[in-house]
Amino acid sequence: MERTLILCWILLLCIPMAPVYGQYYSETVPYVPEPKKVTNLHFFFRGTVGGQNATATTVARANVTGNDNSSPFPPNSIVAHDAPLTAGLEPTSEIIGNAQGLEVFPGHDTTSVVVYLDFGFTKGDLNGSSIGVFSRNPATETERELAVVGGRGKFKLAKGFALLNTRFLSSSIVVVEYNVTVIH
Repeated sequence: MERTLILCWILLLCIPMAPVYGQYYSETVPYVPEPKKVTNLHFFFRGTVGGQNATATTVARANVTGNDNSSPFPPNSIVAHDAPLTAGLEPTSEIIGNAQGLEVFPGHDTTSVVVYLDFGFTKGDLNGSSIGVFSRNPATETERELAVVGGRGKFKLAKGFALLNTRFLSSSIVVVEYNVTVIH
């Protein structure tokens, strides 16, 4: 008992003398906002479900009895996207980037989808830049709006909104027109 007490006192006296080899570093500098720019973008998202050139794949789904497994996007599922962005409506239009991200189909209401997409641009002045959208997307409405929540490259600290208009919809292809206002 006495030895344990002596050992505890020795350890307590030695702790303050232990050298510190790593230091947390922080520097606070005043924030000077840069002048804001507004960029208006217009492009088309081209999604394909199924087949050899599918741009959307279900990556997770709930194991719930009664789920409609015949649907490409059943309730309680998560879909991954990697779809081209084109300059025009036609299938032969120039590809100017790609959209990568996720859609979550919550519950039995598959008409409302939670969307996170990153639009990466690969042509022109925006090459290497991207914007991110994250919002609830009422997919059955022809016109809808998503929030721009960030960006990189020329769109650092971006915010804004995207107006969506479904231009073509079939059982395997969807073409959505995006009119995006980005403040950066």
